[in-house]
Amino acid sequence: MNRLILAAALVLVAVSALAQDKPGAASTVVFTLEKGGDITFEFFPADAPKHVENFLKLVKSGFYDGQRFHRVEPGFVVQIGDPQSKTLPMNDPKMGTGGPGYTIKAEFNSRKFDRGVLGMARSSDPDSAGSQIYIMLGAAPHLNGQYTAFGRVVTGLELVDTIKVGDRVKTARVK
Repeated sequence: MNRLILAAALVLVAVSALAQDKPGAASTVVFTLEKGGDITFEFFPADAPKHVENFLKLVKSGFYDGQRFHRVEPGFVVQIGDPQSKTLPMNDPKMGTGGPGYTIKAEFNSRKFDRGVLGMARSSDPDSAGSQIYIMLGAAPHLNGQYTAFGRVVTGLELVDTIKVGDRVKTARVK
């Protein structure tokens, strides 16, 4: 009987671990761009629970609505999450320095920074992340274990490839 209970418990653990790799396993977020099109993200709550929780909280509050992508590095990343991007010119020296007014502790994990992965930007302090996120345009193994990967694009990656500095997110919604 104990072996049966143990086997059932192991199956449940394995299924829940695999579930976070399948689209629709948890909440998703949809960024609708002002220029048209949607980008849908899914998350890795078992690997970065506080980052997922923080991002979902910010999305629900409307934090990303109206923000512009302030950094585009071809073949590397597109980045958003500075609330100053709603009003400051893209070439303002303060662009890319803003956040939500608090920081969260790093949750480095074994996820690889491959194309489409969603990561949390930070300063040289590992525990300085807050709201700035980046979407990988290509693999970047040097980020593995050094930054927090907390999700990935499940639809709209072709749209991500077209993002330019200044492109605006019209709305961000939890689905």
